[in-house]
Amino acid sequence: MKIQVDQELCIGAASCVAIAAKTFGLNTEGKAYILEENVEAISAIQSDKMDTRELIIEAARSCPVAAIRLFEDTGEEIIL
Repeated sequence: MKIQVDQELCIGAASCVAIAAKTFGLNTEGKAYILEENVEAISAIQSDKMDTRELIIEAARSCPVAAIRLFEDTGEEIIL
């Protein structure tokens, strides 16, 4: 899964952070970002340092302005 956060759309509601705090954070401008910028994909192997796929999807759905987009490894967008 690939995650994109549109910083222009983000209003800093932080619902994504509340739901998936291992994946999302707020920067100094109060905008959401992906905590591990260098991670392109979330592997099927989960660790305690990662949010589950389900939590990340729930976090993206919680965004009031749809600033988070999720994609399968194939490039197909996950419809939220």
